[in-house]
Amino acid sequence: MSKPLRLSILDQSPVHKGGSARNALQQTITVAKKADQWGYTRFWVSEHHNAAAIAGSAPEVLMVKLADETERIRVGSGGIMLPNHSALKVAENFRLLESLFPGRIDLGMGRAPGGDRISSALLNPSNDFSEQSYRQQLDYLQTFFTDSAGTQYGPILAVPQADTIPAQWILSSSGGSSQLAAQYGMGLAVARFINGQVSPQIVEQYKRSFRPSETMAEPAALLALFVICADTEEKARQLRKVLDYRLVQMDKGRFEGVDDYETIKDYEFTLAEEDRLRYVHADRVVSGTPDQVKDELTRLAIEYDVDEIMASTMTYHFEDRLRTFELLAEAFETVAPVHN
Repeated sequence: MSKPLRLSILDQSPVHKGGSARNALQQTITVAKKADQWGYTRFWVSEHHNAAAIAGSAPEVLMVKLADETERIRVGSGGIMLPNHSALKVAENFRLLESLFPGRIDLGMGRAPGGDRISSALLNPSNDFSEQSYRQQLDYLQTFFTDSAGTQYGPILAVPQADTIPAQWILSSSGGSSQLAAQYGMGLAVARFINGQVSPQIVEQYKRSFRPSETMAEPAALLALFVICADTEEKARQLRKVLDYRLVQMDKGRFEGVDDYETIKDYEFTLAEEDRLRYVHADRVVSGTPDQVKDELTRLAIEYDVDEIMASTMTYHFEDRLRTFELLAEAFETVAPVHN
């Protein structure tokens, strides 16, 4: 790893039990403002549907507020689930964002539904969930961003016209999309928080196959994980148990919200749940004190050959979530980076 490790945040606007979506969104705004002050590189928000425990359903809308409330940090989608949308509308949304906040907008894209297939079919009735359709949307998007789209009736413009193009990133949790990122000259966001077994080789293959594009001259890759950081090992253990409990509940299709430690502290994981946590979920999460977390994140950055870590976390108490990001910034002594 030749460059200093940069830090970014993926925020999902989690709604804890007894809380409201409005409060969750206000907390996301607060985190973004603090991250801007603490020297984080970028702040991304996610797209989820039919899940009451996550308030973030429309990144392109929330990003307007976040970019307006911050000064320096890059604001982006992590991601726009492209098959849910019209490529033209995505281009217009992000050209508008780029016109309002030039040089600060990231368009992170994925092919997952961001929810169940029924919701995705309702969002886009023409969605056939095929890789070919996803590639076609990526093709269309490039023509809209470069003003080269047209039909027999004339050109099709994605308006407003903008002098710059938002930085484009592809999200990948298994490796299949990494080659698309290389082919289109986009950044690669490796979603280890979704798949803890994702191989470092996908970054190597991406960099080897990368083709420079109008928006990205060199390959750029980041690694996204769940991160929990606390002042003491005991506090970190408590927060980790809350997240572990949340993950096993999600395995069972329960998405009601985040519980607090006092509610679940006496919960004993079954042998099957312990196996899931050990063999499926363990590598999705880095937790501990600042020194422990810094050492592990640095090791992973070297293993994956990335110079940027994107942290996401879910805690019941907002103060614990904010403290995680503050401790991370202190541990890595972050400074305001140069945009890329």
